[in-house]
Amino acid sequence: MLLLVLAYLGGVLTILSPCILPVLPFVFARSDRPFLRSGLPLLVGMALMFAVVASLAAVGSQWVAQANQVGRWIALVVMAVFAVALLWPTLANRLLSPFQRLGARLSASADAASDAGRGGVGTSLLIGVATGLLWAPCAGPILGLILTGAALQGASVGTSALLLAYALGAATSLALAIWIGGRVFAALKQRLGVGEWVRRGLGIAALLAVVAIAMGWDTGVLTRLSTVSTARLEQGLLDALPAQSPPAGGAMMMRAADRAVDGDLPVEGTLPSLAGATGWLNSPPLDGPSLRGKVVLVDFWTYSCINCLRALPYVREWAERYRNHGLVVIGVHAPEFAFERNLGNVQRAVRDLQVTYPVAIDNDFAIWRGFNNRYWPAHYFIDAQGRIRAHHFGEGNYAQSEQIIRQLLREAGNTLPGEPAQAMTATAREGVERQADMRNLKSPETYLGHARAEHFASPGGQQPDRQAAYALPASLALNEWALGGRWTIGDEDAQLAQAGGRIAFRFHARDLHLVLAPAQDGKPVRYRVRLDGQPPGAAAGGDVSADGSGQVGEHRLYQLIRQSGDVRERTFEIEFLDPGVHAYAFTFG
Repeated sequence: MLLLVLAYLGGVLTILSPCILPVLPFVFARSDRPFLRSGLPLLVGMALMFAVVASLAAVGSQWVAQANQVGRWIALVVMAVFAVALLWPTLANRLLSPFQRLGARLSASADAASDAGRGGVGTSLLIGVATGLLWAPCAGPILGLILTGAALQGASVGTSALLLAYALGAATSLALAIWIGGRVFAALKQRLGVGEWVRRGLGIAALLAVVAIAMGWDTGVLTRLSTVSTARLEQGLLDALPAQSPPAGGAMMMRAADRAVDGDLPVEGTLPSLAGATGWLNSPPLDGPSLRGKVVLVDFWTYSCINCLRALPYVREWAERYRNHGLVVIGVHAPEFAFERNLGNVQRAVRDLQVTYPVAIDNDFAIWRGFNNRYWPAHYFIDAQGRIRAHHFGEGNYAQSEQIIRQLLREAGNTLPGEPAQAMTATAREGVERQADMRNLKSPETYLGHARAEHFASPGGQQPDRQAAYALPASLALNEWALGGRWTIGDEDAQLAQAGGRIAFRFHARDLHLVLAPAQDGKPVRYRVRLDGQPPGAAAGGDVSADGSGQVGEHRLYQLIRQSGDVRERTFEIEFLDPGVHAYAFTFG
């Protein structure tokens, strides 16, 4: 119930978001009609259609994406005819006779029925359905968690209910807007006699909204024109949730989550089945009976996740230190990006990262769902009787995590090596495994795919799922990023169409990483890095030479900047000298 309330409140906040602007003309155009016969059916249709489409789209099926695109264009036609009918009802009746039911009757005929005290419910409901197809809300933290969880766990009654709650929240705030708009419309009509001009003005606004949606401006330009961001408000609502109850379905990268270990460890559940793994590395398939009598550490990770990579040295160390004392470490590789589902890529990463303990390939997220997991990385500690006794989400807290391992090994009657030296958890880590400089970390993980992109600053905004020319702006604010050249921005990545494409990011952190993949044919892509317009020199990361040169030859995370000494706000830019590169996400440390 708490999660449904949270989703509802997230929807209510959309009234403050710029992405609501394109649908407002359609909503306000019915504000002078009786609410029960006009406004309410419109909002119900909008909420239900959004919940259905978002639930199906979250599954990621290609046919669903194509059907949704066709539905959007049909809805655009419906709304364009509706707008024309608002402007010229008589002309609409004459020239648009094939679309009478979808056009003139959406306005003139329905309005006449309403004026006569009859119906109008079906018309408003149809307009609401079309609006639900066109509405693309700005994905703040709450909607982002709901959609990500739906994609990971599949469409379900739970995720659909959360999406419907979100849509009903938006409908509630729009109902208030309809009430206010209706009063304003009535006042103008009665006192100033300009009701017809207001009606035509709404028709013009509706036509402009159709154009904006067709051009993709509703998800591009408007996000940059926002003067009121709901992200901070939504994050505050999320932070108010109890630590043990993360939002349902929300998968997140975790930096750190400290948890004290005091006294006896409670029983949190039993070890779920591992049978859902699609493959195993470094071991034959493992299951509960074969692990009975062993203390088990289950580590959920994915190989391009910077938080996972920074926790990995400790997991490796525990596996080596306690393997002869009753501990079995199982890495559950649950992919975030499509390329992480490729077994060859995972095998190469396991080899390069020197992971020697068993790794379960969880491409279907079966084990993930069995644990009801939400985070990368996540550690679950299982005792010798197969009971989950503790968990830890994110980086950090390594000394206490090791004490949990030791406590469970003692309970099982195993002998232990001596107490770990303080130096063990303070061992210097290099490359991407070096622990983050939290004091100077002021830039968040940032995705380039349009499903989760934020702070995009190229003029014109993103043009999803089609090739387009982008330009770098003259300057960037902190944590803004932009593209230059011809790119196709997909759901989870941006793909370069022509050589010479660039990505710029204004950041504040010691380290900058970028998840990259070569062209489809596997041919390496050369790149050149600049920091404040100059070669990085001593600030070059592990995958860049001092002169800024490097190449993308594998699907993985690339460390491009590693600063020493004073850390300040800088402008990063990378130019790709060959076409075909895929860019997924920036991470920082």
